[in-house]
Amino acid sequence: MIRSDGSEPLTGDLSRVYREIAGKTILFDREGFLWKPDDWTEKIAEILGAENGIEKFSEIQWNIIRFLREFYYSNGRAPMNRDIKAATGLSFMEMEGLFPGGIRRGARRFAGLPNPKSCAGY
Repeated sequence: MIRSDGSEPLTGDLSRVYREIAGKTILFDREGFLWKPDDWTEKIAEILGAENGIEKFSEIQWNIIRFLREFYYSNGRAPMNRDIKAATGLSFMEMEGLFPGGIRRGARRFAGLPNPKSCAGY
């Protein structure tokens, strides 16, 4: 059953939790990944970043976040590290150092992509 505000009720599945963030009720998994990538906004990314010690994303961080989202929506999956490297020219270690949790656990979360644990083949 869908709530009147368009959200799904919590149905005993403890792997999901609703949060009030950026003036919206958003469904997250227990590891802080958005349940629905379409719920993402730049404001949500900024709040998640601040909660993880990033006062303000740099331009390269925003470029990576936007690249992750564009790639996801164009290809139906998150990019591999080599795809990000080709797009940014950064080494793996440089990319990992830009985000708490690296690309997989940090940048993907800030970009609103699904939890890597729930993505087959990643």
